[in-house]
Amino acid sequence: MEATIRTAPAADPQWQEQLDRLRTIASYDPQTQTWHARLGALDLAGTQMLQTLFDAARVHGTEVRLAPVAVPAHWDGPVFMRGPDVAAFLEAQADRGRPLGQLPLA
Repeated sequence: MEATIRTAPAADPQWQEQLDRLRTIASYDPQTQTWHARLGALDLAGTQMLQTLFDAARVHGTEVRLAPVAVPAHWDGPVFMRGPDVAAFLEAQADRGRPLGQLPLA
């Protein structure tokens, strides 16, 4: 899954605190003025990343959007496996051209 994050306007001390939270888990894209982070699995690291995003949203009003994405070829981190329900859901969400409820042929 990919998280797209937009910072909330804030006074300098709160702005820096918000950025400090995001720098630990995300990278900034100056072209789109958004932060991006990849979540490969709901393991301890993934859960901690989600908690950081939720904390930033709660404390600072940071906008966080999660979207399923296909694993890029260069990704060497954890991935959702094909077998579990979560993986099937994410795969279905990532393939927007497929009619709802139609699963890919294995």
